[in-house]
Amino acid sequence: MKICFLVLVEYQTENVMELLSTLKIDYYTRWDNTTGKGHETEPHWGKGTYSSTNVVLMIAFENEAPLALLTNSIKIKNESIKRPSDKIRLFVMPMIDMV
Repeated sequence: MKICFLVLVEYQTENVMELLSTLKIDYYTRWDNTTGKGHETEPHWGKGTYSSTNVVLMIAFENEAPLALLTNSIKIKNESIKRPSDKIRLFVMPMIDMV
């Protein structure tokens, strides 16, 4: 079992939600209007010069096959995104239990 976090700039939300629908991943927890700064990227603070915010999706996978499809799809989508600050981030971790 694995758990992943997708972190994306808010304007990528529609694209990512369409991708999840295509992959038949209809289970997630979503946090809107999150702020932060990635390694060697511009910040997304929601105010001032950096007025955009992020969206975070947490997805738990009991079966790793959909996660592999998601990972590959994110890699492909990121190839078309020019600015490093706008790329979709996918963090994958082991999940010990789900109750």
